[in-house]
Amino acid sequence: MKIDVDGLSVFFPYDYIYPEQYAYMLQLKQCLDAKGHGVLEMPSGTGKTVTLLSLILAYQKANPAMISKLLYCSRTLPEIEKVVEELRRLLEHYKQDTGEDMDLLGLCLTSRKNLCIHPQVSLERDGRVVDGRCFSLTASYRRAQATDPDTQCCSFFENFDSQGRDIPLPTGIYSVDDLKEYGRERQLCPYFVARQAVLHAKVVVYSYHYLLDPKIAEVVSKEMSRNAVVIFDEAHNIDNVCIESMSVRLTKRTIEGSMENIDNLDQTIKELKEQDAEKLRTEYEQLLEGLRQAKEAREADLILANPVLPDEVLEEAVPGNIRLAEHFVSFLRRLLEYVKMRLRAQHMVQESPAAFLKDILQKVCLERKPLRFAAERLRSLLRTLEVPDPTNFSPLVRLCHFASLVSTYTKGFTIIVEPYDERSPGVPNPVINLSCMDASLSIKPVFNRFQSVIITSGTLSPVEMYPKILDFRPVVSASLSITLARPSICPLIVSKGSDQVALSSRFETREEVSVVRNYGALLVELASCVPDGLVCFFTSYVYLESVVAAWYEQGVLDQLQRRKLLFLETPDAAETALALANYVKACENGRGAVLLSVARGKVSEGVDFDHHLGRAVLMFGIPFVYTQSRILRARLEFLRDQFQIRENDFLTFDAMRHAAQCVGRALRGKTDYGIMIFADKRFSRWDKRSKLPRWIQEHLQDSLCNLSTEEALQVVKRFLRQMAQPFTREDQLGVSLLTAEQLQSDETRRKLESRTARYIRRREKSDRIQNVEVGAAGTSGATLFETSKIVKKTHADGAKAASTSPPDFWASEDVECIRLSGEQTHPHTRNPG
Repeated sequence: MKIDVDGLSVFFPYDYIYPEQYAYMLQLKQCLDAKGHGVLEMPSGTGKTVTLLSLILAYQKANPAMISKLLYCSRTLPEIEKVVEELRRLLEHYKQDTGEDMDLLGLCLTSRKNLCIHPQVSLERDGRVVDGRCFSLTASYRRAQATDPDTQCCSFFENFDSQGRDIPLPTGIYSVDDLKEYGRERQLCPYFVARQAVLHAKVVVYSYHYLLDPKIAEVVSKEMSRNAVVIFDEAHNIDNVCIESMSVRLTKRTIEGSMENIDNLDQTIKELKEQDAEKLRTEYEQLLEGLRQAKEAREADLILANPVLPDEVLEEAVPGNIRLAEHFVSFLRRLLEYVKMRLRAQHMVQESPAAFLKDILQKVCLERKPLRFAAERLRSLLRTLEVPDPTNFSPLVRLCHFASLVSTYTKGFTIIVEPYDERSPGVPNPVINLSCMDASLSIKPVFNRFQSVIITSGTLSPVEMYPKILDFRPVVSASLSITLARPSICPLIVSKGSDQVALSSRFETREEVSVVRNYGALLVELASCVPDGLVCFFTSYVYLESVVAAWYEQGVLDQLQRRKLLFLETPDAAETALALANYVKACENGRGAVLLSVARGKVSEGVDFDHHLGRAVLMFGIPFVYTQSRILRARLEFLRDQFQIRENDFLTFDAMRHAAQCVGRALRGKTDYGIMIFADKRFSRWDKRSKLPRWIQEHLQDSLCNLSTEEALQVVKRFLRQMAQPFTREDQLGVSLLTAEQLQSDETRRKLESRTARYIRRREKSDRIQNVEVGAAGTSGATLFETSKIVKKTHADGAKAASTSPPDFWASEDVECIRLSGEQTHPHTRNPG
């Protein structure tokens, strides 16, 4: 159907639309009109992907000069494939309804491992091995030796290089399988076909790393035009992705590998000097002139900046003391000896990059400038030496990246030298961590480069935290509620067992027999009354193992297995995949199953338990990150000093977004229903509840926030009886499903506009309350006390309203806007746990 979104005609591939989808389109169009960035939270299972694609393609068609390309970034290959299929379905419906064929090229780009069709290389399972073998078959020097019958080359790449570069990929939508099929039919390499096609495609779907990891972005995304729109989907964890892409960890194994790599380099240079000294002279002359080729490839400021090597560095020539290959090898040996010396430290040391550079200059006389060029110089040398498989040099590459990063950035990084692993202090395991503290360093080039960047997910609450930690100003920031014709979400907080013992995963009480026993009793009772699949999340693998061991001794596992089959997630990816497959099989066969998994693990991030696969999700404890980590403590200190984000606020925010991500697995559509159980007394505190997504908060009434096991079971049984009643599409019409006519009616428009206005008023009121609180923190105690009373009264009024009236998209107040601040910014908020 066609709908009007603030004057823009949008084709939507279904006969009905959810009210929140229309509201999402309004917010998205506002962001595109303003050519700015946005943070949008939309409930799980409400069709976020098709909404994004429909609106942006319509906007692109109406304003081709304003938007040339959509870059849709997701986390995993299954999610990337889902986006491609939604795009294909959208275009098919468009052609069926209008009779027109939208002339559009859309494709996904993924790693060589997923796209390779070479008969031998494609059999490899390790991505690094595939990359190395691909390079060895496609390197220019190897192809120059193609006349030699003993030299192996990739025929698919040879065909692409000779004829495929001049043949554009036909318009259409291409998934991974489509690209591989296209490559097999025409005997072309699918990976390089896709790499070339992304420059001309209107829709490109790929991983975060193609934009956020500077080493990959420099190769893949450097020629993307400014008037592209970037979508970071499922972006609740985007700050950690940014930090990991800029952090380097050096271990004893890295040093041993680097020593071997340097010896190989030295030997190869000696052999090359005897056979073809001209190559080394040519390289020396190029380095003398500066990194001109790299500079020209970057096209000044029109391409993505490389955080490892800033543009101003590219203007300079490579320092004289590392231009000659022999001198550079000597430089690497000194760098390696210094790192080996630091790894012999007996005590933990934390220092800034400036202190590190001062010490390395004093100890081994290495200056900052050659360190900055270490990674680029090594890349040039490996090309000159025609190394068959550069992945064999990954330890040395890591060491050079460490040198380039530590000498490029003076702020936003810290260096931590640890002689022991913090989790096993008795075992010597020295490590040097160059840890990025500032997530904005990696994503800032993206914000500066593209006119609109949208960060979206189902679990972004509180939405105002992301602009702080990513250091940008959004033009649109919104958290949308969910419209339901029946209350198909049942969140509840179980704070005590049947014997009234408080439930908590706090470190001090988690090993207590009574707590573990009550957790087991809760799970057994739920397995008795909840049909089909039941998914449980623990705070860590260590806690999961200890609880399961205790349940085995207490006989809980025997009781559980009499009711349902039991499966566990493990750190091993293959074992977890097998457990998931058998879990699904047990649910499909009607036997029912329980899956014990871990927050922040594979199951919590990338698996959807729709309908009978996840009728209930049980969260055992609050998934706080390991708070004794020195890297975490350094980051908390940085956030406090640079962005005025208090430690408790960030730790709670981080824990609650992962808890919300876990329980959000239970609801994957409007016809689905699910129970969300938070089994920890600390969830009932307002500073925790207020950081849950708005669509969960609206259903978490006060009467469901402090239950015992028995009370929770009564609520669960009542909810399941209610969900067992007949439910048809007619029940949803006009409530959670709207036709085009209903959407365009004056009454509906008034309700939407009224709701948007209430949302804005609530946000402004919340900001005023927060400002009063911050001001009160530096004034008299009486003022602070009065402010606290006002905030608490506001919270109580909001909670009372929520508990006395059913959640409704049109009538409910935006309670979370009152609750955004409150006690979480109060100076006396208690620490986690």
